[in-house]
Amino acid sequence: MVMKLIKKIYMSLIFLFLYAPILVLVVFSFNESKSRGQWGGFTLKWYAELFRDRDIIKALYYTFLVALLSSIISTIIGTFSAIGIHNMGLFGRKTILNINYLPVLNPDIVTGVALMTLFVSINLRLGFLTMLISHVVFNIPYVILSVLPKLRQMNKHMAEAALDLGATPFTAMKKVIIPEIMPGIITGALMAFTLSIDDFVISFFNTGSGVTNLSIIIYSMAKRGVKPSINALSTLMLITVVILLLLINKRTTKGDELLP
Repeated sequence: MVMKLIKKIYMSLIFLFLYAPILVLVVFSFNESKSRGQWGGFTLKWYAELFRDRDIIKALYYTFLVALLSSIISTIIGTFSAIGIHNMGLFGRKTILNINYLPVLNPDIVTGVALMTLFVSINLRLGFLTMLISHVVFNIPYVILSVLPKLRQMNKHMAEAALDLGATPFTAMKKVIIPEIMPGIITGALMAFTLSIDDFVISFFNTGSGVTNLSIIIYSMAKRGVKPSINALSTLMLITVVILLLLINKRTTKGDELLP
């Protein structure tokens, strides 16, 4: 009985440590006062100010545009790469997987500087395109690692059966393999989207003048004080992510109910 109580207290403290800062941020997004140390009353003015701040709106636009495009591109490349890796021989598969782990294990600053050096060496001007390419390169290994487990779980004879029944390789891929590994693809896409929004170091080294994302603009604000409207923006992004997760969870639950 005492051990159960200790375990509950321990878990409560962990969740408090993880989610208390987020709760404080949400609460202070409605704070009348600019000070983060005192409560000045309830207000929605920071949300109104958020949509009047052109710099933040521009950064938000580039953040979501890069995240959306990079997640789509990296998911397509990562999915087909994972299928190719899965069909390799043992030695080739292990070799490619070890290479794939390098960007994941590398510090972001190494990847960021390496990509910047590459772009400069080929005389590619730093800007939106270089930021997009760097995010795609950064995200692909995570998509591969999300899709591969689903490929291992899939019955390897299903695609062969489809080919024996007259399906073309493209049809077998579209009608058999892709639906079977779709949960892994969705997970990889969500991870790529989240990592792209969250990234600072790689974006910082591979962007040019006039192109900034939220992480860069918040970093620049931190030197002179973060505006309370950033709390409002963070709250809206948190609500969006929660709604997205709920919808995905509902979709997954429905899929499980349909299984025999």
